[in-house]
Amino acid sequence: MAHYAVPVKPRPATPAHAATLVLLRDRPAGGFDVLLMQRHRASKFAAGDFVFPGGKIEAADAPADAAAWCAGLGQKDASHVLGLEHAPETALAHWIGAIRETFEEAGILLARGARGPDPARLEAYRRACHSDKQAFWTMLRTERLTLATDRLVYFAHWITPEESPLRFDTRFFAAEMPEGQEASVDGNEVIAIRWLRPREAIDAATRGEISLRNPTVRNLMLFEGAASAAEALGRLVGRSVPTIRPRVLEEGGKRRVLMPGDPGYF
Repeated sequence: MAHYAVPVKPRPATPAHAATLVLLRDRPAGGFDVLLMQRHRASKFAAGDFVFPGGKIEAADAPADAAAWCAGLGQKDASHVLGLEHAPETALAHWIGAIRETFEEAGILLARGARGPDPARLEAYRRACHSDKQAFWTMLRTERLTLATDRLVYFAHWITPEESPLRFDTRFFAAEMPEGQEASVDGNEVIAIRWLRPREAIDAATRGEISLRNPTVRNLMLFEGAASAAEALGRLVGRSVPTIRPRVLEEGGKRRVLMPGDPGYF
């Protein structure tokens, strides 16, 4: 009797912890914009797409004294908010990572200090962070800065589909753009920056002018209808945050994304 090998379905990749920060900025005539950055077309993930600043949580985001550098937030509170009571260090690292990534990618630093660092010196720290994540902590200690973690509002949780080879377990935060700063490309991962109203961004994607990923579109929808950045953030405070894990089906050579609650979702 012939024996045939049964193909073994590969195990899904383990998603890496990640954090993303949506920055909101009021318009002089009313309403507000959100910051979107275009990733380099050679990126391994979301190549060419417009996304919010953010990325993978690094080991350097969780030093032993991390809480001492965070305003109004400790490990216990962070772990409770994210439901990571078993990993309080990792929980707090999401706030830190979101701020660090935003600094690296967009040049925006959510931090407070007795004196503002010289812009040229700040840019030098930013460049150093691209090759050494410890440079971020060197900057905080040298410039005597405290991370403005109390300004971040946690509002969404997405996990990349199991069918994807590169996966992320991403927490989304939002905050108002700090005064006196301007976003700029990093010359590495980010090739363009745009400030758009949430609906403007979605409509531009519909017309094919920019490329947005599904989580980006869904999260932009949460900000629609608010009259100001402060109002938009206020709506998110205390919001129940479900975990959203889309599934991907291949049917007749076509790719179909299923969201929780859709017929056929499993």
